[in-house]
Amino acid sequence: MKTRQYDAIIIGSGQAGVPLAKKLANNGKKVAIVEKRWIGGTCINDGCTPTKTWIASAKAAYDAQKSIDLGILIKDYKIDMPFIKRRKDRIVENARNGNQKSLEKTKNLTVIFGEATFTDYKTILVTADTGSQQTLKADLFFLNTGTSALIPEIEGLDSISFLTSTSMLELDHIPEHLLIIGGNYIGLEYGQMFRRFGSKVTILEKSPRIVPREDRDVSEEMQNILKAEGIEIVTNAETILFKKQAQKEIATTIQMNGKKRKIISSHVLIAVGRIPQTASLHLDNTGIKLDPHGYIKVNSKLETNVKGIYALGDVKGGPAFTHISYNDYTIVYRNLIENKNYTIRNRPIPYCMFTDPQLGRIGLSEAEAKKQGLNVKIAKLPMTQVARAVETGDTRGFMKAIVDAKTKRILGACILAAQGGEIMSILQMAMEGKITYDRIRYGVFAHPLYAESLNNLFMTLD
Repeated sequence: MKTRQYDAIIIGSGQAGVPLAKKLANNGKKVAIVEKRWIGGTCINDGCTPTKTWIASAKAAYDAQKSIDLGILIKDYKIDMPFIKRRKDRIVENARNGNQKSLEKTKNLTVIFGEATFTDYKTILVTADTGSQQTLKADLFFLNTGTSALIPEIEGLDSISFLTSTSMLELDHIPEHLLIIGGNYIGLEYGQMFRRFGSKVTILEKSPRIVPREDRDVSEEMQNILKAEGIEIVTNAETILFKKQAQKEIATTIQMNGKKRKIISSHVLIAVGRIPQTASLHLDNTGIKLDPHGYIKVNSKLETNVKGIYALGDVKGGPAFTHISYNDYTIVYRNLIENKNYTIRNRPIPYCMFTDPQLGRIGLSEAEAKKQGLNVKIAKLPMTQVARAVETGDTRGFMKAIVDAKTKRILGACILAAQGGEIMSILQMAMEGKITYDRIRYGVFAHPLYAESLNNLFMTLD
């Protein structure tokens, strides 16, 4: 088999792989990008794009329900799940095809579909779905293979037709009773979404509270918001057994505080985390080291222990967000092509959970600041005191910021509110610009915006 030589090979076409492939090719390098499934990675195909499309439909249903509070009487409405799925599929396909066409028209860039496996030092074998194979070599490799749903070892799980965050997106009907295993970001987004579509929803969380990595007040407020929509949340719940019932029902046995409980549902969604897609790469054949969880080890410039091989995005561990993957690309590209010296040290890690209201987070939480022994002040403002929230009829949640008591610098923020991610981004800009909270307190913001209440948020520190 003839070996094809490239300057750079990218494995995986996620939010780092696609722009990096184009940048390197446009810089004159001979590049190949290898993808075993669809161009675009998790974000376009199984994550951000499809789920936020569905969330928009779910929000429309919620607004129809709540419109009476604003004096608008909608007597009846219908959820057309096949239409909702078709709309999602169309948006995903447009994004996917746009990315693929952009790659295919780039000079010096070859798109190869198939599964890549390292067979030797900086050498891969790519096997297509048809069974055809080709061997590729390069001096530079960039691994952007992402993660997949973690399937826990629970008795009886292999005997039922469970759903993952990926297979969930193929539903064209509304589950009668959706049981979600995992009360974290993915589970909460899907839970609220399908409750609004009309499913009965139960969420099981093994920890004492949902979204346990957030501050306690955030978890409690989020739980109150979801319960108000009719979602049952069960914490301290260990799932121990699944069993198929008659009429396609599923019996799930859980254990809580030493007592057992059985829950009958029509569907089960497993949302307990994700694992790196590294096993099939056979990285040992090229000498790359993994951590105990299977993630690829990298240094602060995203290079592995093998010179010239880099890992970007979720597969390297750490914060698993699209924007982090994209930032990985910018760091690697600028260092290699523009001779810069950027690292991932101390970069901001903003994120947003797209429940309604949104949860936007940046920097330190209150618990993290106190654990580090920092001298901080906590600013907190309930949305009931935000004019825009009152006017729009949605006063759920709060704004919260952690500030250094001496320097007055903002160390972190959590916005659980309508447009929470957008408000959080304003505080992120203040943090990066070293703008102190007292300047924001007396800043002039347009009235009546949500952001205007950043004045009042920091007034609480007086």
